[in-house]
Amino acid sequence: MVTAALVKELRERTGAGMMDCKKVLSETDGDLEKASELLRERGIAKAAKKSGRVAAEGMVEAYISEDGKVGAIVEVNSETDFVAKNQEFRTFVMDIAKQVVKNNPKTVEDLLQEPAIFEEGKTVNEALIGKIATIGENISIRRFARFETTDGLIEKYIHGDGKIAVLVNMTSGSKELAKDVCMQIAAARPEFVSREQVPAERLEKEKEILKAQTMNEGKPEAIAEKIVMGRINKFYEEICLVDQEFVKDPSQKVSNILKDAKVVEFARFETGEGIEKKEENFAEEVMKQLK
Repeated sequence: MVTAALVKELRERTGAGMMDCKKVLSETDGDLEKASELLRERGIAKAAKKSGRVAAEGMVEAYISEDGKVGAIVEVNSETDFVAKNQEFRTFVMDIAKQVVKNNPKTVEDLLQEPAIFEEGKTVNEALIGKIATIGENISIRRFARFETTDGLIEKYIHGDGKIAVLVNMTSGSKELAKDVCMQIAAARPEFVSREQVPAERLEKEKEILKAQTMNEGKPEAIAEKIVMGRINKFYEEICLVDQEFVKDPSQKVSNILKDAKVVEFARFETGEGIEKKEENFAEEVMKQLK
């Protein structure tokens, strides 16, 4: 059954019109993934990838050790943006990043069980519970990534007062170059460093969608194959860092500005990405409180 909620979600994912969304959902028995692909094949949806709606509050932060060889990026969520601006909350988030750098936990669960380096006599989980009590709002440590190098360099970039954070591990290059790469990742949202990292299944699925899209435009199959190969290059330019246009100088590719330097890995965290936030009517909420 195609519900209004399904149509709404498909519209938010693809930007397609309501009637188009309703039609493809009916054709795919309400399967959102298949419906999204069908819209793309018909050239109705332009997006090559779906990004989760950013809804949850909190902040992302990054910390690099004094010797510059270890770095961590973390996301800690709160219920409201008001709390995210609270200095006690912000200090706690930085403390979590420092904890990850020092102790190298494997999972969030492992991190929570560690003795807190910033609060003597407590585990990280106990320190977290303490913050929830004093700040008066639910807080959760969502995710982290940690990079380490021996002879390269690690750099970070924080954008929008903790809304986007990037951490990069490079084999060589200057801090200025590394900072430029961080800003590129923040702005252009690559998913991989290079084409070699794109999973084969992801590539084949993209080719299938592009071929169907091209044939739906009325192109013969033989010509469609050639057009698809051209469009695949555009796909790589969107999701692979080294193939992207450099945001500070679009006449160059990122690979040109890197020269001999190499990006080993990167992480880009955006506060609340992919988390659905409960929609609230604050006027109704106030009335409930008054009653």
